[in-house]
Amino acid sequence: MIGMTRDTLSSMWPFTSRTHTNEHPELFLTNTLSGKKERFVSLRPNAATLYSCGPTVYDRASIGNLRAYVFADTLARALSYAGYKVQRVINITDVGHLVADAEQGEDKMDSTAKREHKTPQEIAAHYTGLFFNDIQALNIDASDITFPRATEYIREQIAMVETLEGQGFAYPADDGIYFDTSKFPGYGKLGGIDTSTLQAGARITTTSSKRHPHDFALWRFAKAGDLQQWDSPWGKGNPGWHIECSAMSRALLGPEIDIHTGGIDHIGVHHNNEIAQSEALTQKPFVRYWMHNAFLTMTGEKISKSLGNVFYISDITARGIHPLALRYFFLQAHYRTPLAFSWDALAGAAEALTRLWRIAKETRREAAGKSAHSSAQTEFAALLMDDLATPQAIGLLWETLRDQSLSAAERLGILDAADKLLGLSLENPPLPETFSLSELPDAIRLIAEERETARKARDFREADRLRAEIETRGYRVDDRPEGTVFSPILTTR
Repeated sequence: MIGMTRDTLSSMWPFTSRTHTNEHPELFLTNTLSGKKERFVSLRPNAATLYSCGPTVYDRASIGNLRAYVFADTLARALSYAGYKVQRVINITDVGHLVADAEQGEDKMDSTAKREHKTPQEIAAHYTGLFFNDIQALNIDASDITFPRATEYIREQIAMVETLEGQGFAYPADDGIYFDTSKFPGYGKLGGIDTSTLQAGARITTTSSKRHPHDFALWRFAKAGDLQQWDSPWGKGNPGWHIECSAMSRALLGPEIDIHTGGIDHIGVHHNNEIAQSEALTQKPFVRYWMHNAFLTMTGEKISKSLGNVFYISDITARGIHPLALRYFFLQAHYRTPLAFSWDALAGAAEALTRLWRIAKETRREAAGKSAHSSAQTEFAALLMDDLATPQAIGLLWETLRDQSLSAAERLGILDAADKLLGLSLENPPLPETFSLSELPDAIRLIAEERETARKARDFREADRLRAEIETRGYRVDDRPEGTVFSPILTTR
């Protein structure tokens, strides 16, 4: 959005003239179900329910996994800004998710527990704790989120399966109770899936008594070696992966919810299965707005554990990069656009965010902490209301901060709005550690003193050469009105 004027923006988004101070701005979202951008209308006035598919806690969440939670958090912030009281659920899958997302095979929790010689409960507790650390590092607001564990809702899952079986939507097979997708005419409506083309494969498997390739397990009969199993009307067993989301969403948010989010990989099977079992049970629409984020990629491939190209928050901090740089990096692309990851790109995002933090700190000081509303702030919020247009919003933010016709209070106003909507800690910037000349290691200090001498002599070529030498030794040089400061350079490799 660099180079675009606010007049241009106003013509592109005609509802930017609405003021947040007098009425709630309208929110428009792209609904995967319709394939269109729609005005958001909640089931209950001024309240919104939001369910997001959570992690399977057999391993750490990779940065590819974490994009989904930054997206959902941005959505929740936009809902709150638009005047909705948001009630959220992110499930913790600690049973039922099989290796390779298949309908047959070994549970991911069991597999890791056996490999690490621990119980599934110990595995779940460990990796759930790491997940909570990661979302906290990314400034994801968990104040309105409930995090239910699948193992805590076994009774509710069994009850759903019993009801579906009684209604004729479920049947027993050799290895469990399956949902009969032929009994649900709308199966595959999310994403326009043509069920006639579905073949048995990684996620669509057949058993000797499974009626259709796309039927899916609601409850699995226990096998020898299963570490997690419960009593049920069908004997010992454990739940299928899909039933847990429907059961927990129903128990915590009700039979109908406003928004359900997840990655695009969930559209074809997992979310269509959720729709089928939930709507068969109630004969009502399960979700009004389905929203999905695109993949984070590397060298053209999706980042995933199965491909072995994963990185974690700990890898980012080990390079001296603040975790919020990853959030800024995500927000530079629209949530529905694939985003290519590289360490250089992340370091660039970190540098931009650091500059933004410094400007925010200086603007708050200049405005004495008092903000004022401006048309720029209204336009910024309108961009977020337009299907979370974060790249354009960031572009407008930078343009506004460079606009000297605005007062410091007006610039602080848009920074405060950006803080609420983007979650980049602009109110209390966690600026990286800086050093004065006297605090540098001796070898670096001597070079910096030579550079300062060259600058005073107006020998700028020599000063630039010495700057480059300092930076090759790991310190960035920042000449400010109050003097030169130095900070560690981010490691990109």
